[in-house]
Amino acid sequence: MLLDTASLYFRAYFGVPDSVRAPDGTPVNAVRGLLDFIARLVQDHRPDDLVACWDNDWRPHWRVELIPSYKAHRVAVETEKGPDEEEVPDTLSPQVPVIIDVLDALGIARIGADGYEADDIIGTLTGRATGPVDIVTGDRDLFQLVDDARGRRVLYPLKGVGTLQVTDEAWLREKYGVDGPGYVDLALLRGDPSDGLPGVPGIGEKTAAKLLDSFGDLAGIMAAVDNPLAKLTPSQRKRLDEAREYVAVAPKVVRVASDVSLPDFDPALPSEPRDPATLDELAARWGLGGALQRLLSTLHG
Repeated sequence: MLLDTASLYFRAYFGVPDSVRAPDGTPVNAVRGLLDFIARLVQDHRPDDLVACWDNDWRPHWRVELIPSYKAHRVAVETEKGPDEEEVPDTLSPQVPVIIDVLDALGIARIGADGYEADDIIGTLTGRATGPVDIVTGDRDLFQLVDDARGRRVLYPLKGVGTLQVTDEAWLREKYGVDGPGYVDLALLRGDPSDGLPGVPGIGEKTAAKLLDSFGDLAGIMAAVDNPLAKLTPSQRKRLDEAREYVAVAPKVVRVASDVSLPDFDPALPSEPRDPATLDELAARWGLGGALQRLLSTLHG
C-alpha cells in the first residue's frame, strides 16, 4: 500500500475540526486525522507493506521548465535554490514536522527523493512491485497507474478513508473511456486547473475521450491532424494544430516518473513502534491520545 501522504494529510486537515489541539493549544487536526486514516486503511486492507510517499519537491523544476504554469498558482514564495514554498494553511505547516516525527517513531517507511513529487515515488515503487499494489490518493493523476493484470488499483477517498472509490480498469473505462496509460493522454488534452495544466483550448473531457476512442492515443490524434481525410472537425484540427508545442512536452509533465533513485528501506508494516520512548514523548506533547492508540492497536493486531 502506497500513500500519497500530502494528499491525505490535506484531507485530514480539512476534514477534522481545528478545535482538535495539543495541550499547548496548537492545532493537531491533520496529525490525528492522518493517524486515524492509516489505522482505518490498515484495518480494512491489511497490507503487508506500507509506504508513506513524500513530496521532497512538490513542483519540480524540470516540470516547470516544460510547462511554466505548472502549479504556479500554488506558489507562496519563489526560491533561488531548492523547491518553491507552497501555499499551505497557516495552521497546517507546523503540523507537517510532527507528522514526520510520528511516522518515523512508529517505523512506517517514509520515502521521498529530491527533485521529485510523491507521485513519482509512487510510480517508481509501483513499477518495482512484484505483487498487487493499492495506491491511496485524492489525486486523479495517479489513475494512470491502474493495471488490472498486475493488480494495481487506486483507492480514492470520497469521504475520509472509510468510503473509498476502488479505481480499476472497468471503472476507468466506464467513467472516462480509457485505461490507465490512456488517462495520461486524456488528462493532458483536457487540462487540469488544479495543477496549472492548460490543456488544449476547446477540448474538454468528453471530446478528449471521443478523440482517444477514434484515434487510439495522443500520437494517433496528432497524426489525424496531419491527415486531411481523418474525421476531425475544422475547429478540432485547428486547436490541436495550434497546441503542438504543448502536446509535445505535456506527456513528460503528466506522466509520473518510474525510475527515481531511492534509498534502501524496509517497507514492512511495523507491528511494534520503532522508537517507543520518542513516540510516548510525541503523544504527550501533541496530545495524540486516542488516534495514536487506535493505530498502535491496529498495527499490533
